[in-house]
Amino acid sequence: MFDAFIEGLFMVLQWKALLYLCIGVLLGYAVGILPGLGGGTTLALMLPFIYKMTPGEAFAFLLGMHSVVQTAGDITSILFGIPGEATTVAMIVDGYPMSKKGEAGRALGAGLSASLIGVIIGAVVLLFSVPIVRPLVLSLGSPEMLMVILLGLTCISSLSGKGKRALLLGLLSAGFGFLCSMVGQDRQAGILRFTFGLLYLWNGLPLVPVMVGFFALPEIIDLAIRGTSIAGKIPDGTLTKGVWDGVKDTFNNFWMTVRCSLIGVVIGILPGIGGGVAQWLAYAHATQSAKTKEEAAGFGKGDVRGVIGPGASTGKEGGALIPTVAFGIPGSSAMAILMGAFFILGIIPGPDMLTKYLPLTFSMVWILVIANIITVASSFFMIGHMAKLTLVRGHIMIAFILLLCFIGSYCENNHIGDVVVMLLFGWIGYLMVVYDFPRAPFILAFILGKMAETYYYISTTRYGFDWIYRPKVIAIFGLVILAVLYPFIQNKLKFRKGANA
Repeated sequence: MFDAFIEGLFMVLQWKALLYLCIGVLLGYAVGILPGLGGGTTLALMLPFIYKMTPGEAFAFLLGMHSVVQTAGDITSILFGIPGEATTVAMIVDGYPMSKKGEAGRALGAGLSASLIGVIIGAVVLLFSVPIVRPLVLSLGSPEMLMVILLGLTCISSLSGKGKRALLLGLLSAGFGFLCSMVGQDRQAGILRFTFGLLYLWNGLPLVPVMVGFFALPEIIDLAIRGTSIAGKIPDGTLTKGVWDGVKDTFNNFWMTVRCSLIGVVIGILPGIGGGVAQWLAYAHATQSAKTKEEAAGFGKGDVRGVIGPGASTGKEGGALIPTVAFGIPGSSAMAILMGAFFILGIIPGPDMLTKYLPLTFSMVWILVIANIITVASSFFMIGHMAKLTLVRGHIMIAFILLLCFIGSYCENNHIGDVVVMLLFGWIGYLMVVYDFPRAPFILAFILGKMAETYYYISTTRYGFDWIYRPKVIAIFGLVILAVLYPFIQNKLKFRKGANA
């Protein structure tokens, strides 16, 4: 394993992989700092560019880009009170008041340094989880993997929001994703399903056009409706003043930073909860560090600990990779898109990632660390210039993103049908946003649907229906039931607590 760890480092340090890593970091930085764009959207847009890359180069590019999006998004949240990403909203609570008080530099220094520490801790947890997870994964057969997929989908569906309506919408979204994954030939019997007589659909719905349409087009429509995300002028010297004071604040609150990073790791491991939840939980823990009422009253008005806590939650990136790599269950919608890259490169997440592709798994640890070191180091020099990108007029950004959407979708099969699929799923994605349907369950079910069908076929062929009575299957199914009932139990406990009060 040590040899694989070193081999993973050399895989990242090859000149091509390092070049793609730097390009990915630059793209992720730009996406994070520009409000209205999303890390998941950009991942989907970049998938067509990895076809001729080696696995090491592809993941250096994609994972390097994704791992720095939240770090860069924190900058926009602090400076303008506008979240660069949906996962950076908690950073606004204390970061923006600090900017209004003339402490933008200090807030940026604290946020960036805490983010770097969080990513390093997440990468270390990913590193040490491999020996622990490896025997666990190898002990799981096709029946257990089927139930793990069901558990992941159930979690992300039931945790899509609060209340019965959110649970229903989440499950409906996942069910629709499963339905779309069945388009084309049955992988076992060769029977045509939902092809409507079109030869184009025999191989199923193409992954990249679905991803691009589903994530990018709704964001473009939303950006057009909102007009632009113009931040206004930035006073000279505001961006860099007091940066090193913020770095010192992070190390003065080092153990709180570590705890908030571990919160991010745990939330990342749990499928479907998301980085936004990780930031808010980390912020809540930071507020608990107040020792007096006066200190507690300072949160929300510009307390630097309210910046350090959410910043450190970037440990979720390492955490989200653990179930993605080990079980093939994405920890987030972005990880679901990253799983698309695995399939494009001919790699199946799961046991192979801990045996055959172990150096590639370890290279992801190095990518997380190196990408964020580059990002944080460059931020201290480029942040003033990068912030000016928020002044770019909205119609220019929309035109550029639309161009990428059409090119990226068409390049999947060089077929006009890919563009039609992109537009169709863009319309479906926008309707889901309008009617509050969560999109993450759909995309996970769409990607995992064929895998679930294959595991079900293998299980029933090999064991008949006796696989249902296997102890591990029963145990995981119990967790599935608990995940479904959890929102109802939580609401009932809150109701009783309110009644007693």
